[in-house]
Amino acid sequence: MTISRQIFEYDPVFAYRYVPNISVRVPFFSGGYLVRTNEQGFRSNHDFISKKTLGFRRVLLFGDSYTSGDGVSNGKRYGDLLEKMIPNLEVYNFGMPGTGTDQHYLIYQNAAQNIEHDVMVISVLVENIRRIVAKYKQFHDAEGEHHLYAKPYYRLEEVNGNESLVLHGVPPLRKLISPNDVSQKDVDTGGRFGNIRNIVKRLKLKKVTQHVTRYNPLPQYDKPDHPDWLLMKAILKSFISHHPKPVLLFPIPLRQHIEKTCATSKYGLRFSELAKETSCIVHDPLKDLLQYSKEDRRGFSFDDDHPTPKGHQSLAKSLAPVLEHLLENAKPLSNI
Repeated sequence: MTISRQIFEYDPVFAYRYVPNISVRVPFFSGGYLVRTNEQGFRSNHDFISKKTLGFRRVLLFGDSYTSGDGVSNGKRYGDLLEKMIPNLEVYNFGMPGTGTDQHYLIYQNAAQNIEHDVMVISVLVENIRRIVAKYKQFHDAEGEHHLYAKPYYRLEEVNGNESLVLHGVPPLRKLISPNDVSQKDVDTGGRFGNIRNIVKRLKLKKVTQHVTRYNPLPQYDKPDHPDWLLMKAILKSFISHHPKPVLLFPIPLRQHIEKTCATSKYGLRFSELAKETSCIVHDPLKDLLQYSKEDRRGFSFDDDHPTPKGHQSLAKSLAPVLEHLLENAKPLSNI
């Protein structure tokens, strides 16, 4: 992950947010993309106001860089495209690069809880199951130097005889941290077998290796009692159960899932089980994405795996009818 310190600032709860009210061009594989932020410190062309706009329905959207839109300008993100596909819709995009579902829950609690809306969409890039167990996130700056930042995190702990979610690491350390100063088991490095993966990537054998070995990038979803899934499940259950409006859970598959270069993951089964235990609706776009040709699917991702404009378009097309149906059938409550 690359972070430009010029466009982010420290946040005492969820680690960092965008610098408010900026409009800058960020260098990227595509040649660059435009980032515009609002006064609340989120990537949006408009400010977030608490009262709903007369005649409009409103969706609150949470996620990481796939949702905030690394690699594409604001208007080409799937959240912005939903506004064009669904009449009279406002999407408040609270996506933040490099964050996990634990931080998205904190963003909701501290930045969005008092904003009127009709539906909440929680987008979970499925690899976030690694991020939620980490205390630190690895990134490199524009000069290529590697650093860590401290992040808030939850743990399942016994409290008064009951297993409960307990928040740690707030406020997170403000200073950057050297990788040599912490245990690597506490760092989200972006996946398993890091050294081997880097060699394969340099030799441009990544897809071939994954296809031949049927590599499973996310074994944490294989069993319903895996501790990492139990933590993710607890975070999402708390996120959903404390929310009075309809919740749509939107698991975003990895590039390997879309291009069919890895083993089939059981993440869909786990999220379906979660839906049965809560009041949320789950929509997995993978089935829709696999309907495209192999050539089209290869065009859905940049070299760093983030969605291209075509990738965002495909996500929006998959999500739009489900979201519109949910909006039409949501109870017209007067406040959140």
